Amino acid sequence: MNLTPSSPLQYIENPFPEPVTIRLYLKRDDLIHPQISGNKWRKLKYNLLAAREQGFTTLLTFGGAYSNHLYATGAAGQEFGFQTIGVVRGEELATRPRNAMLAACEHFGMRLHFVSRADYQRKETADFQDKLEVQFGPCYVLPEGGTNALAIRGTSEILPEIIAQLGYVPPYVCCPVGTGGTVTGLAQSASESTEILGFMSLKIPDSDSPSTWTQIRDYHFSGYAKTTPELLEFIRSFERNTSILLDQVYTGKMLYGIYDLARKGYFSAGATVVAVHTGGLQGRSAELDKS
Repeated sequence: MNLTPSSPLQYIENPFPEPVTIRLYLKRDDLIHPQISGNKWRKLKYNLLAAREQGFTTLLTFGGAYSNHLYATGAAGQEFGFQTIGVVRGEELATRPRNAMLAACEHFGMRLHFVSRADYQRKETADFQDKLEVQFGPCYVLPEGGTNALAIRGTSEILPEIIAQLGYVPPYVCCPVGTGGTVTGLAQSASESTEILGFMSLKIPDSDSPSTWTQIRDYHFSGYAKTTPELLEFIRSFERNTSILLDQVYTGKMLYGIYDLARKGYFSAGATVVAVHTGGLQGRSAELDKS
């Protein structure tokens, strides 16, 4: 399997609605693969190699009805010759018409297994996974969202690529945060010269901030996958200025946050800020194409 990703580092000139004093670069991980893009490729890379080395022919993983991770796992299975099983939260969905994400998973050959929300909460228990193995046979199990030690090994390769492409160590590197696999990988490979900023895509309870990266909580727009007219108009403006598509769940929120922090003077004047485009464009809202 050839799992060596390649994505450009692109300087983005005047991307925002108003000028700011930073130099913005975008790590275009959205261009790694048409379906297995962004951090999903990074997270799957070493897991696919481990599954193949351990003799597994089937990948089993978990997700909700709009899961980018299910989509990417199904696409990876089709690409690299694995059977795939997606355990989907919500047994009532089994008899409903498939949404575009789940329909794509089935198109890739993924077998969907719908479970109740109560059972889904038990997905990481040995008892629940033993029952899955009895039903489906031996499977290489990937966690919800795809984040595990091998996934972080994959995401830890992003920053060295950025430094090689940029030619120097950037003072700021930013990424969206869902399950935390990407920001953890960035932080593991960062020196003290680089501040890693993780833009939370969902509301989280108050907790201590991580010691290795900066948690930015102010740009989740009321919660996971939620949005506002202000965010949608910002994304439309960014796309008009740059011809780069964004999603409203992860990368769009991060870039809005970078813009707002720059306006507030968070970054030093003239500083290089690198943002990681984590893909996920299959979840891009049709509302973004409305004027």
